[in-house]
Amino acid sequence: MAKHSKNIPARGLRVADQIQRDLAEILASGLKDPRIGMVTITEVQITPDYAHAKVFYTMLNDKKEAIKNTNDGLQAASGFIRNQLGKLLHIHTLPALHFVHDTSTSRGMEMSLLIDQANATRAADAEPDPVPADPDAPQER
Repeated sequence: MAKHSKNIPARGLRVADQIQRDLAEILASGLKDPRIGMVTITEVQITPDYAHAKVFYTMLNDKKEAIKNTNDGLQAASGFIRNQLGKLLHIHTLPALHFVHDTSTSRGMEMSLLIDQANATRAADAEPDPVPADPDAPQER
């Protein structure tokens, strides 16, 4: 379950999580737009009045052109996606969908790589530990 802001009531969190699950199903099976490839819905943030939903997504291909094409495809298909969502989700106000590319995964991978590089440099700079003496060996005087 995604972490959400504290000011959204519990029902809003449940609705946002349900929208996330339903959108993942719709994107996996219902869209035929070639611009939209493998997209993963990472989080949905919904306004307290359920009028707008910000949908965060990631992709395997993080090139700027691919992100732009996917975002254009999602924006163009947002009416169809919202219609399909309305068939699955029965709430009074169906939110308008706003798609946003989520860069947290790629940023996390970059940070992890930097940490690994820093640890490797630190290990290479460290002096080797002296070999501990064998406690069972006879000691010389």
